[in-house]
Amino acid sequence: MSDFYSSSAVTEAQGIALIHRALALGVTFLDTADVYGPHTNESTVGKALKGRRDSVVLATKFGIVREPGAATRGANGHPDYVRSSCEDR
Repeated sequence: MSDFYSSSAVTEAQGIALIHRALALGVTFLDTADVYGPHTNESTVGKALKGRRDSVVLATKFGIVREPGAATRGANGHPDYVRSSCEDR
């Protein structure tokens, strides 16, 4: 919601509303990645799931890294990065 897949910006409130609607319709699997935003998407998902985390399976992708404000991407498969991708946010 925060990067790559939309030609127009989605606000945090719109993203949260979208996730709430998906949950209401029975969606139980959400997938995100720290590269979206970067980190913006995961923050929005976290806010949307507050108090509802046990009702979904939450997946995150990792390996592609990008610093905030940078267009270039890199790769990181180091174990410490993999762990932080799963535990952060």
